[in-house]
Amino acid sequence: MNIVENSALFWHRRDLRIKDNSGLYKAARNHSKVYPIFIFDTTILDKLPKNDQRVIFIYNTIQTLKEEYKDLGLDLRIYYGDPCVLLPQIALELNVKKVYSNNDYEPKAIARDLFIYSELKKNDLQYIGSKDHVIFEKSEVVKADNSPYTVFTPYMKKWREKLNEFFLRSYPSELYCSNLTKCGTFSSLISLEEMGFSSVQNQSFPPKDVPATIFKEYVDKRDYPSLNATSKVGLHLRFGTLSIRDLARQAKETSSSYLNELIWRDFYQMIIYHFPQSVDFSFKKKYDLIPWENNESLFYKWCEGKTGYPIVDAGMRELNSTGFMHNRVRMIVASFLTKHLLIDWKWGETYFAEKLLDYDLASNVGGWQWAASSGCDASPYFRVFNPTLQQQKFDKEFQYIKKWVKEFGTEDYPEPIIEHTFARNRVIAVYKKTVG
Repeated sequence: MNIVENSALFWHRRDLRIKDNSGLYKAARNHSKVYPIFIFDTTILDKLPKNDQRVIFIYNTIQTLKEEYKDLGLDLRIYYGDPCVLLPQIALELNVKKVYSNNDYEPKAIARDLFIYSELKKNDLQYIGSKDHVIFEKSEVVKADNSPYTVFTPYMKKWREKLNEFFLRSYPSELYCSNLTKCGTFSSLISLEEMGFSSVQNQSFPPKDVPATIFKEYVDKRDYPSLNATSKVGLHLRFGTLSIRDLARQAKETSSSYLNELIWRDFYQMIIYHFPQSVDFSFKKKYDLIPWENNESLFYKWCEGKTGYPIVDAGMRELNSTGFMHNRVRMIVASFLTKHLLIDWKWGETYFAEKLLDYDLASNVGGWQWAASSGCDASPYFRVFNPTLQQQKFDKEFQYIKKWVKEFGTEDYPEPIIEHTFARNRVIAVYKKTVG
């Protein structure tokens, strides 16, 4: 086969933008012709409900991205199927010698990429990954003996020590793309209906621009769910419509507290890379021995926001309605499910995976295991959030609760499904007996 040495393929995944795209930059800088592609992955899509709002977000983003490429005289080619089958075929059909993408650290993604790498290698094609999703990846921030950190604070300190302008610098990928060989024709875009999905959008997607006031006031207002005091850009970070470097630069200049949240994100991506078993099992192995009650009736009341604890119910109803939940409330509802109801953290993690627009496996697993005390650097097992005290501290005037729990304060609002002191004493006794 006559392979064109100076052409390459760039595979968009969790990086749905042209600007400041590390892998795209490397492809466009080293080749005169680059074929950008996106694959609607059926191995993921087939498991989702047909009205999944995240699919609509991705689809809308791909439409915009395709137009942006078109303005540069380039074409974003869209495919539908299994990447393990399609990617090697596409590379051969386009006669490229190199395939570029940005790294993904989730276990299934790593297995997929290793398979594709081996398939491409059979035809002497190179598969080149790049860091784009995080500031520091894999083993870039490790202990003196090169082992990974499992406690956040020393990781955070080392992360901050290592940070400099180089790691925050943007990649001028859009400038190099404008110099690429233009294409003559433009391909069409498969419809949502053709993929079996509804195109009805019933949840709003947050903007990706973060107001300067969010950074300035973050440390003081971040814990109050009734305030519009968090950035809500998790969705954009999840799918790469926003550059993590751009966000980290703003945070570094204005808010150490906000920057810490981005460091937590890097931390959990590092953890899932080094400890992939933590997706399905407790990071602290002995916590897998916890004898969970797993009462399905109580679980469904939690899901529906009918626990009789107003701040828990408000959070769950916000999630069910909008696909979003405030960060402080995420901790409260997770603690309630695992500690008050003694329900396996994996049940909650799975429910969040179905509902959260900004769902990210590494952060979600990390957060749930933190709440259940089974993760690395987790909350100690004897720490049990009191939902009433949390409400008194962070929603004193019931503003957040009244917004989401309309029947609050009436006879229609249910009594608590479990008594706090009983639940606290029970879970501490169970954990102490099991893990010591």
